[in-house]
Formats: sequence, C-alpha cells, structure tokens
Amino acid sequence: QVQLVESGGGLVQAGGSLRLSCAASGRTFSNYDMGWFRQAPGKEREFVSAVSWTGGNTYYGDSVKGRFTISRDNAKNTVYLQMNSLKPEDTAVYYCAARAGGLSYYSSRYDIWGQGTQVTVSS
Repeated sequence: QVQLVESGGGLVQAGGSLRLSCAASGRTFSNYDMGWFRQAPGKEREFVSAVSWTGGNTYYGDSVKGRFTISRDNAKNTVYLQMNSLKPEDTAVYYCAARAGGLSYYSSRYDIWGQGTQVTVSS
C-alpha cells in the first residue's frame, strides 16, 4: 500500500510560484497514476492535474492549463506540481492522490489520498 505526504504549500502573492511535492512510501509507486486535486472552503473538490505512471501522459483542469505543470520522478517516489502565475482563486488545500488503472479527472476513482497542503495566494 502506498502512503502519500504532500509538502510545499504556503502563502504567496498573486503572480508568484510554488512547487508542491507528494512523496510516496512503498515500493509500488511506479505502478500508480497520480493526480492533484484542490478544495477551497465551501466548494467541492476540484481536479487540477494528473500524470500517468510512466510520466508520459498528463491531464490538466481548464483553470490551470498553461500555468501548472505536473511531473513525477519514480526513482524518488515523488510527484510534483509546479504552479506559476498564481491567482487568488488558486487558494485551496491541495491533495495528491493515487490510483491504478489509468488517468482520471474524477476524485472518486482515486484510492489513496494524502493529508493535503494549504496554498494561499494573496492579491
């Protein structure tokens, strides 16, 4: 079983950048497709991005396309989310998640979740 721990969140001004990391324990990390989701107060959990187990395929939510980049390093058991040109509306708790069996936009299809990391973007 893989366990996930996110890091890298914090407070940043609008237009700034952050890089989130999601470190996975367990030797089977490379078997999993990985996703990032976010949830703002009072809102539903929103898909942000996903990357296939090879790193060769990626998905992005419309609100982050062109600003965020997902990547993974299977040798380090880590998936990253580089976030550039941040906006106040990007403020949320960001979660990474893992699933086996293909990329998905739907949070219900992910089996394993981290505890989340807060990202706050000030205007």
